[in-house]
Amino acid sequence: MTLGIVMLCHTALHRAAQVARHWAVAGCPVVIHFDRRVPDSDRAELVAALADLPDVRFSARVACEWGTFSLVEATLIATTQLLRDFPGADHVYLTSGSCLPLRPVAELQAYLAAHPGTDFIESVTTADVGWTIGGLNKERFTLRFPFSWRKQRRLFDGYVTLQRLLGVRRRIPAGLVPHLGSQWWCLTRRTLEGILQSPDRARHDRYFRRVWIPDESYFQTLVRKVSAKVESRSLTLSKFDFQGRPHVFYDDHLHLLRRSEAFLARKIWPDADLLYATYLAPADPAAARPEPNPGKIDRLFAKAVERRTKGRPGLFMQSRFPTKARGGNRAAAPYGVFEGFADLFEDFHPWLARVAEARVHGHLFAPNRVHFAEDETIFKGGLSDSATLRDYNPRSFLTNLIWNSRGERQCFHFGPNDAQPITLFLAADPNATLMIVSGAFAIPLWRSGRPVADIRAEVARLQKIEAEFIALLQAPETKARVRLWSLADFVEDPVEPLHQIVDDLNPRASHRMTELPSMVDLTGFASFIQELRNQGMQPVLMGDFPTEIDRTQLRDGPSHSQQAK
Repeated sequence: MTLGIVMLCHTALHRAAQVARHWAVAGCPVVIHFDRRVPDSDRAELVAALADLPDVRFSARVACEWGTFSLVEATLIATTQLLRDFPGADHVYLTSGSCLPLRPVAELQAYLAAHPGTDFIESVTTADVGWTIGGLNKERFTLRFPFSWRKQRRLFDGYVTLQRLLGVRRRIPAGLVPHLGSQWWCLTRRTLEGILQSPDRARHDRYFRRVWIPDESYFQTLVRKVSAKVESRSLTLSKFDFQGRPHVFYDDHLHLLRRSEAFLARKIWPDADLLYATYLAPADPAAARPEPNPGKIDRLFAKAVERRTKGRPGLFMQSRFPTKARGGNRAAAPYGVFEGFADLFEDFHPWLARVAEARVHGHLFAPNRVHFAEDETIFKGGLSDSATLRDYNPRSFLTNLIWNSRGERQCFHFGPNDAQPITLFLAADPNATLMIVSGAFAIPLWRSGRPVADIRAEVARLQKIEAEFIALLQAPETKARVRLWSLADFVEDPVEPLHQIVDDLNPRASHRMTELPSMVDLTGFASFIQELRNQGMQPVLMGDFPTEIDRTQLRDGPSHSQQAK
């Protein structure tokens, strides 16, 4: 059994020469097509390098443009020459200059000899294709594409839009059922002669000249008319990313390529010296390896696509900034957000750091600056305390802070006085735990000693902001974990909520707290709330704050019996 090789080359000609010699030494006749745009001096150099190999030929040259019929034309010219010059060739394998044999040529020859009448070509109907990028599955066969997608993009898109508006539809030649598949195939002589010598050849070529990316459909469609047996798969390992661009294999992919058991791989980096040295070395005698099964590594490529599109949770950087539609827009680790606690307790900040074993920041989103823990001006990862830099992209600021401090629980204070654009992210992040004492924002205003008439408008403004945040957190779309207490409910029994805080943030901590933070003296606060009502404001977020609350409890904090609860 003789296997013929057609190589389409346009770059890295020194590597193409190495591979062509590898095929020819193994007894495979080779026909090489050079893109017409390859400089004559480069072509002459490669021809001279292979001059000692009589079974290496060079076909007439065509200027190849991606997505156009020129690639099919170059293949037809080279294939016709190979069948004519080497009548003993039973199979023809189409490759590129960047393809690399992964298994000994003798194994491929033996495999094809065991399948003498089988054509190996991926050939799938348009209804079953799920890998094309940018649409144009069926339309590539029913519209005309006279313009280059790469060089004449505006004309290309405009002409497609115009044809759609006018309802233009090309007639597919009778007897053809459009199929799509990989450009890289291995066909029998009988099948290729049936395509090349078909009486309808001129009609087929004329039709496919205006088909979009015909190298993925010309042979894939026509093989169904003439082949006795089609095995719809390629013997070449060729993987594409989520944008439809081919994966490039480097030296560190050596073990991955070995696992595929494929006969060839595309696309190999020209400077992958280890790959070329390994796979072009003389074959060691060994037992035949199993059936080619590139699917064995599909899982790794699927994970690579997922990592490329979604990334790692919480990792945002210049080289990979995932869109909301692709996911990945959440923090890297759990964190706590506290609203109202710093206003209600004198020493809540250090108390929380002790009992939760966490790093507790101040108001990270304060209007004036970022209040990092220990009053630092630069935090891990070079995060600045500049409010301007933070507010340029609050989501990235927070996710970077969590990412840079992985392994250490982060907590921070938040309130209606802070910059609010981050609230949407907080509500949507399942890693966020929000503890809110609603209405506590009024305590600092009350303690300021200013007349109620002067601060009434400010209380109303802050209440409106906090109410909107709470409504957002109570929406069905919220994924954050939320614990909400009104100020009145919290001060009536603060021990139970504080236990819940410790349990949520540090489940491994002792369930019996030995100390509680000191609550501010709220004597007279109920009168302040009533005065707000008297002046026309309705303080709803504070809850039902009765005037008869035990003043001693509010002043001295929870009783001994409550602490032991």
